[in-house]
Amino acid sequence: QVQLVESGGGVVQAGGSLRLSCAASGGAFSSRYMAWFRQAPGKEREFVAAIRWSGGHTYYQDSVKGRFTIARDNAKNTMSLQMNDLKPEDTAVYYCANGPRLIQSQIGVPTSYDYWGQGTQVTVSS
Repeated sequence: QVQLVESGGGVVQAGGSLRLSCAASGGAFSSRYMAWFRQAPGKEREFVAAIRWSGGHTYYQDSVKGRFTIARDNAKNTMSLQMNDLKPEDTAVYYCANGPRLIQSQIGVPTSYDYWGQGTQVTVSS
């Protein structure tokens, strides 16, 4: 059973930075994708970024390109999301997700992922 545990959320002023981490255990990840999604109150869960575990190819939502960086550490089975130049609209609960081998059109779709973490709150004040 795959388990995902996020950490690193908090409160930061606009323009600041946070680094989220996701620790993965209980599975083999070499052929899988890892991703970050977020959900703000009253809104649907939206894709933020993804990384292919093997090879490290990355994908980003347009609104975070150039500000957020997703990375993974194969040896430690961890994934991170470095978030810079944060904006109030980045405020949300951020979720780590793990999914099987995906085609590109599936990467940003929440239902493509079969394991989820519990979420960590990120609040950006203006």
